[in-house]
Amino acid sequence: MLLKRLRQDAGLRIFTLLLIAACAQPACANGTFDQIKRDFRPSDTLVLDRDGDIIQRVRLDASVRRGQWVALADISPALRTALVLSEDKRFYEHSGVDWRAVSSAAWGNLWNTRTRGASTLSMQLAGLLDADLRAGAQGRSLGQKIGQTVSSQWLEARWRKDQILEAYLNLVPFRGELVGIDALSRTLFGKAAHGLDEREAAVASALVRAPNAKAAQVAQRACAVMKLMQPGVKIDCDGLDLFATGALQRRAFEASEGIAPHLARRLLAQKPGNQTIHSTLRAPLQRFAVQTLAQHLRELRGRHVEDGAAVVFDNASGEVLAWVGSSGMLSAAAEVDGVLALRQPGSTLKPFLYAQAIAERRITAASLLEDSSSQIQTAGGLYIPQNYDRRFKGLVSSRTALGASLNVPAVRTLVMVSPDAFARQLRAVGLPLKESGDYYGYSLALGSAEVSLLSLTNAYRTLANGGRFSEVQFGVGAAVRFLPALDPRAAFIVSDILADPLARARTFGTDSILATRFWTAVKTGTSKDMRDNWALGYSSRYTVGVWVGNASGAPMWDVSGTSGAAPVWAALMKHLHQTEPSRAPTPPPGVVQTRAEFGNQLEAARSEWFIRGTEQAVFAIDSGAENALPSSAKGLKSIKNSAVEAAAPPRITAPASGTIIALDPDIPPAHQRLTFSAEGHSLRWLMDGKVFARGATAQWLPWPGRHVVRIVGKHGEVLDEIRLEVRGAGVKAAQAGPMGKR
Repeated sequence: MLLKRLRQDAGLRIFTLLLIAACAQPACANGTFDQIKRDFRPSDTLVLDRDGDIIQRVRLDASVRRGQWVALADISPALRTALVLSEDKRFYEHSGVDWRAVSSAAWGNLWNTRTRGASTLSMQLAGLLDADLRAGAQGRSLGQKIGQTVSSQWLEARWRKDQILEAYLNLVPFRGELVGIDALSRTLFGKAAHGLDEREAAVASALVRAPNAKAAQVAQRACAVMKLMQPGVKIDCDGLDLFATGALQRRAFEASEGIAPHLARRLLAQKPGNQTIHSTLRAPLQRFAVQTLAQHLRELRGRHVEDGAAVVFDNASGEVLAWVGSSGMLSAAAEVDGVLALRQPGSTLKPFLYAQAIAERRITAASLLEDSSSQIQTAGGLYIPQNYDRRFKGLVSSRTALGASLNVPAVRTLVMVSPDAFARQLRAVGLPLKESGDYYGYSLALGSAEVSLLSLTNAYRTLANGGRFSEVQFGVGAAVRFLPALDPRAAFIVSDILADPLARARTFGTDSILATRFWTAVKTGTSKDMRDNWALGYSSRYTVGVWVGNASGAPMWDVSGTSGAAPVWAALMKHLHQTEPSRAPTPPPGVVQTRAEFGNQLEAARSEWFIRGTEQAVFAIDSGAENALPSSAKGLKSIKNSAVEAAAPPRITAPASGTIIALDPDIPPAHQRLTFSAEGHSLRWLMDGKVFARGATAQWLPWPGRHVVRIVGKHGEVLDEIRLEVRGAGVKAAQAGPMGKR
């Protein structure tokens, strides 16, 4: 006892001398706990959903791995216990300096005896907070030790014990670039700090004492900590050695981890430097979208499909509720954001075309359009649109043409509207086309322009909002400014068509994946060569857009409108409306619903929506159709469809006058016949003054030279003429004659 007292007295006298020297120096102004916590800068940024749940963690500082500040209540009790037992047993008793430990250390130094260090957690924290007190390569100098001692007492006088322990665990370097308990626990153990068990806590505490020690030394130290935590219990130190070795080899702290990497990247670009960014996403919906897309793409791998994207908007606010930019691990280009990538949208532009034509009163939902082989003269040559199934349906109503996604009627509609006017309409609904409508030509009706899934889905949201456009919102509660973009009456009629399963029956059947048990309007699209497949649609509250394909642009194999993106769209809609109803929109002022009947039983009679003033009772093509009308329509005058047959004199409709035809020597001449078409009755065709065909259409085997083509009436009167030129080598005269007459 006497020896012990002498050692304590000696230590106290020595340290008293140090304190006297320290009194001459000003104490370090370490700041308050709140200031330290506020100034803490993690190496990553957290992106949160609308309810505050973490959906993405993005590392910004490559020089250090520092996680988020973790409150002491959210740190494992086992770790708190292990740290205090291993580093500062009398932490809750002393006021910054453990005098008993100091005296033991001082006495041991006098007798050259190895003892435990006297540095308390408060003293270590003081060294972390003040750069001037941090140890160098040779340790701390005497002056630094004195300053550390004074600063620790300053901290103890102003901070609570729990604040000191919390700050220490968030600021202490553990190993290599790992700083703070959040980075350590997520990197080495793959979990949050609150989930650390006693074995993990022992390893973490061992790293405090020797951050860069070898695995065996860390395990040995961790075993000693475990013995302090569980006195009297036999510790499996060999097993702990294996566990520590494995943990120290992990590097699970990814540069970006979570369920919304692409949206996080966009938000970080808008708000650089923010530690926490709040988004409009719903975390449960985002997880469901990620899982659903990945599952469906796994099912399509045999069809050469590996990428996809999906986005969900709230119709009223424009807030992004889900944003899936890629298929993740399934993709060879997971970093490419499919929501923003520009791709050809296929038939998904057709609703806006028909809405424009209806608004301009060029057609109605019941107008008859011809779905047949067509050659349209353009500046670049003949444009010959085809349907998806390579078949033609004949005369169909606009409702059927849009619902069944027929290509030829869409192109005919664009001829009425004009490509340039349609391009202006697409820009009004938020599709930033790079070129003019004339640049795209009539192929614009079939989606030849490139758009992003983001802008296209928001354009469909414009339809859902009755033709009102507003920007997509990434912040909760942001002000929404609507602009008129489409005639609300036309938007309503098009929505009604897109929601009609009978309208799409000719192509998709009556019970396709597009049919939902609640009200939805939907359209699919496929770009040229099966490179992109789309499904866009909306309910009364949500708009959902899905794209599948390949980021490389490679074509898919045997993927249709209903097998590609549509199943993901349907699954998302079903998930959104598990507890929420969706009802059809209320008709806006200016639309009326009347019964429409069709001549020659082209389509079944039905109640149809019209813009007031455009309604008709009967739709037929020629006067003979009057006799084919049902009895309910007897006495009504047959009405010719202005969209198909205008009241104009007979004329040659194709090809255009001045056409230059180039013969291809690699194609057999018999397969290079040119088709002429005209409007009128009892027509005869003359080639260079000689009759070669009769009727509204004619075929001719091209012959090199300049030619004059005329149509004449019953009495030989010239009704119309065109001039054309054929270039290239023709067939021998013995085979076909100078005019290729058959």
